[in-house]
Amino acid sequence: MFSRRGFLGSAAFAGASAISGRAQAASIPEAAHMDKVTMQPPLQPASGPDYRPVVTLNGWSLPFRMNGDWKEFHLVAEPVVREFAEGMKVNLWGYNGQSPGPTIEAVEGDKVRVFVTNKLPEYTTVHWHGMIIPSGMDGVGGLTQPHIQPGKTFVYEFEMKKSGTFMYHPHSDEMVQMAMGMMGMVVVHPRDPGFRAVDRDFVFVMSTYRVDPGTYLPKVNEMTDFNMWAWNARVFPGIDPLPVRLGDKVRVRIGNLSMTNHPIHLHGHAFAVTCTDGGWIPESAQYPETTTDVPVGAVRVFDVLADNPGDWAFHCHKSHHTMNAMGHDMRNLIGVSRKDLAKAVGKLAPDAMVMGEKGMAMGTMEMPAPDNTLPMMTGDGQFGPIEMGGMFTVMKIREGLARDDYRDPGPYQFPKGTVAYEIDAPAAEPAKAPMKKMKM
Repeated sequence: MFSRRGFLGSAAFAGASAISGRAQAASIPEAAHMDKVTMQPPLQPASGPDYRPVVTLNGWSLPFRMNGDWKEFHLVAEPVVREFAEGMKVNLWGYNGQSPGPTIEAVEGDKVRVFVTNKLPEYTTVHWHGMIIPSGMDGVGGLTQPHIQPGKTFVYEFEMKKSGTFMYHPHSDEMVQMAMGMMGMVVVHPRDPGFRAVDRDFVFVMSTYRVDPGTYLPKVNEMTDFNMWAWNARVFPGIDPLPVRLGDKVRVRIGNLSMTNHPIHLHGHAFAVTCTDGGWIPESAQYPETTTDVPVGAVRVFDVLADNPGDWAFHCHKSHHTMNAMGHDMRNLIGVSRKDLAKAVGKLAPDAMVMGEKGMAMGTMEMPAPDNTLPMMTGDGQFGPIEMGGMFTVMKIREGLARDDYRDPGPYQFPKGTVAYEIDAPAAEPAKAPMKKMKM
């Protein structure tokens, strides 16, 4: 759990400048840290304008202190260990004990001061992606500020000019540091709490990694051939569900700091994209969607009326993005005689398993795997194996949830007669292509 013991007072600092010395260091806000991998309750506003706080999938919002007119936060860049799902942990870089870092929440018009302490083995910066701020606060190392050297603390100060959804990440050895998980989300609530108000507000950032089976460290030079597709550095079945009360108006904020676009699809509902990292979309320009593509380096926010109860799949619609560490170079063996192939392979590798003659359904398979490796497709539901991984979770819409209750309500209790069912019918033989026409 994060620590939020008494904060001390602070002096004002001008510019993205370094802080050093005992007197100055004593005035820096305490850095809260998180050791949980589950979604934490919303951080309710204790003072100032009212707003509906967000909840972060498998994450949390960073506590702050008020120092006069300034809202002060403290980010610590540091090595972390992130559990992608039970059975797999990865050595990453992040902030305040986790990767991605905590969500920063503020209100339009707030004066914000962010202390950034560097506990990495190399220098870093923080860029405030999509935010309208002074050039000297933009966080591009060498261009708009000196790099933050290991052991040093810098201060960023700016006013939240507009409401919306933004991101933060380094602009310093960016290829390595972002590939190691250094990123987070910023949510700026409207000054008017009635502006496009919702009942539940979720946020997460998407990232990708190449972590070879049996290893603990991402390959930071990978450009295209990723094998772990993550929401808030978690993969299914480790991604939190989205518990929603029937009839709620729900907002989902999605940032993309991966290396490819993601078409995000929600079952059972139509929604409207209402905001990007550039700002709010006029209602006259919105139209119904069931899938929205989130480009690289962008934010998409959609609002949906949760008027259809049930357990609804919510996922990236690129099929290989809903798998975990898969073998990318595996041959397609559909239609190839498994018996003949197994005999040939067995001479070379007696313990090998030949797969794929009838497809690759893996729900009931148990195969040996290196330590710290997740199944390619996994997860169980009330009707059997779900066979998913990566960027997949469930929006669980239920009657009677309390306003701020985000606990998993468990499997949906389907009304009688509403589940697809089997009937007696002649069994059809699967089509088999002549072996002489198959090419490998």
